[in-house]
Amino acid sequence: MELAQQLINGLSLGSIYALIALGYTMVYGVLRFINFAHGDVLMIGAFAGYYLAPRMQAIFGHFGMLPVGIAVLLSAMAICAVLGVLIEFLAYRPLRKHARLTVLITSIGVSLLLEYGGQILFGVNVKPFPDLLPSIRISLGLGLSVSSNHLVALGVSAVLLLGLRFLVLHTKFGMAMRALSQNRDAAALMGVNTNAIISLTFATGSALAGAGGILYALNVHSIDPLMGILPGIKAFVAAVLGGIGSLPGAALGGLLLGMVESLIGGSAISSYRDAVAFGILILILLLRPAGILGKSIPEKV
Repeated sequence: MELAQQLINGLSLGSIYALIALGYTMVYGVLRFINFAHGDVLMIGAFAGYYLAPRMQAIFGHFGMLPVGIAVLLSAMAICAVLGVLIEFLAYRPLRKHARLTVLITSIGVSLLLEYGGQILFGVNVKPFPDLLPSIRISLGLGLSVSSNHLVALGVSAVLLLGLRFLVLHTKFGMAMRALSQNRDAAALMGVNTNAIISLTFATGSALAGAGGILYALNVHSIDPLMGILPGIKAFVAAVLGGIGSLPGAALGGLLLGMVESLIGGSAISSYRDAVAFGILILILLLRPAGILGKSIPEKV
């Protein structure tokens, strides 16, 4: 029973990792570089929810808590989407023709800017995140139970993942994004507006990170300007585990990592749960660098 309970808890955590990992893998699929500022966009989303919650409560409170929660979630996603477009336009687009290492170092600089800028804007103290929905335990029978916040995280993540799948596979934007990931020059020759598609890719990935920030804050019940570091790195591990550049792989990697962490958290070695994520990263790079669903593509010289 304990094993089943930990797996249930892990699904919720893994769904949040999956949302964040999708942002990493979308940007990598199109531009072939890792946006290490992505975890800090999660932090901005959580703080957006923190400051918007009272205002949304005043506007939608008489309709109940569910409309308030939906309004906060959508608003945080919109703010993070705009932030993602600004980061791409100001920091990454001018370096697009430079070496990937230059862009990678720049992404670390953007990450530090968001973290320490957040400390100036929001303060360094930990803030309690408001309960957007009532937190209750729901019995599943056989001695198993689940928190309502965990169910919300799992449900919202599933809806967003399905929405992203539809966007990528069944829309013109998705077709253009897939073409861009295959060959940017050929896509441009076929009339694809590469700048617009890359901006929309950053917007979509950042919006998912904003949703992940709200869901993560709901489950840990507190926020601070450095809160995005650890979940951001773990989501990167999840993306590598599933196959960086593969959307189904990012989702699978996030779920697997979340369940492994929950199993470790319920064992005698719970203090090492964070180290397990990095151990998984080392193992996957040694044994299968392309990830579970990734494909090894030889470099042309």
